Amino acid sequence: MPIIVKDYTWQQTDKEIFVSVPLKGAAAGASSVMCTEAYIKVNFPPFLFEVFLFAPIDVDRSITKIGNGVILFTLYKQELALWDSLSLTNVDKETMRKLRENAIVRVQEKAKEDIQSKAASKRENQKYSLEVMLKIDEEERKRIEHCKEEERRKASEELEKFKELQRIEEERRKIQKEQKRKEEEKRRNALNKPVISDVPKPCIQEKQKTEKTIPPTRKSGSILIQFTPRVFPTALRESRMAEEEEWLQKQAEARRAINIDNLDLQDLKEEEKSPEWLKDKGNKLFAAGDYLAAVNALNLAIRLNDKMPTLYLNRSACHLKLRNLHKAIEDASKALDLLTPPVPDNAAARLKAYVRRGTAFCELELYVEGLQDYEAALKIDPANITVKSDAEKIRRLIQGTSS
Repeated sequence: MPIIVKDYTWQQTDKEIFVSVPLKGAAAGASSVMCTEAYIKVNFPPFLFEVFLFAPIDVDRSITKIGNGVILFTLYKQELALWDSLSLTNVDKETMRKLRENAIVRVQEKAKEDIQSKAASKRENQKYSLEVMLKIDEEERKRIEHCKEEERRKASEELEKFKELQRIEEERRKIQKEQKRKEEEKRRNALNKPVISDVPKPCIQEKQKTEKTIPPTRKSGSILIQFTPRVFPTALRESRMAEEEEWLQKQAEARRAINIDNLDLQDLKEEEKSPEWLKDKGNKLFAAGDYLAAVNALNLAIRLNDKMPTLYLNRSACHLKLRNLHKAIEDASKALDLLTPPVPDNAAARLKAYVRRGTAFCELELYVEGLQDYEAALKIDPANITVKSDAEKIRRLIQGTSS
């Protein structure tokens, strides 16, 4: 049987009631408090404190504090008045039982309302968060669309400028060709025009007689001439060989710097003739952010050995950075062709090739093809969280586009 606590104290005003209940050594966490409009119960085993209030109180405004070995109630009255006592007097057991049951029902109903209120509040918060995220996604999508449209506009303007320059160049060539044709025609007309001589006729006759006495020309022959191959138009001089060698070396370096595709392999240094060395150089240039130089190094490596899939795979990454998307797709496809048959040793390289080609497809807004490559990458590594997340984003984009 619980021990009923009766040594509590209370004070009141016409608006409030202050009740102090000692815990009698019990821990604050072990105390259970129930408060309704007409009933208060505090259970801290083995003690029990309950009061059937003299008049109803405002439960929502009332406050309960537990600490320093005491429970303090601040109760707000529903009606302004002074109570004769804190609890009802002369209450029979049946009435107390009904009051307890009503209090329990009210507490359960309030708990249920609180749960429903919290659930509704949670749903509202989730709805608001979802709306905010959708708004952010929409703004990001519009920003990306604006950037793409701006890039398309710039590309169109550059193409129009290029076409205009081509047209101007074509007209210039036509004008030069026409001028050349007129000059050639003028020259031919000058050669075919009869010459009117001012020399008197007797002199002409005397000249004709003189020409008849000229002996006939000798028979024609041919002379075989062989030329020594020379880079320079002048004859070879030993005193100029040092300057010529220096000039040739500078020309080779200039060709290497301007366009590595037109580079003569004889101009290469010994280390530059190794595809592995060129691949490492390309990786260093890529890490430094010099993607165009990395492409040049990989181009030369592919000229030396076009059967290394890693060269195409690395060049595909460079083209992605440079937004040469079609070239990135082409290099990734070439790498996949060389990575056959598919074995565990080349799984990592095939995964990169599928992801890079899929990324290029998505940048070109070919989301279906991009999703196919990402799904092929997931077959190689199903546990890859990044690839799985990107594939899900592409799938949502396709669903949003189709809807």
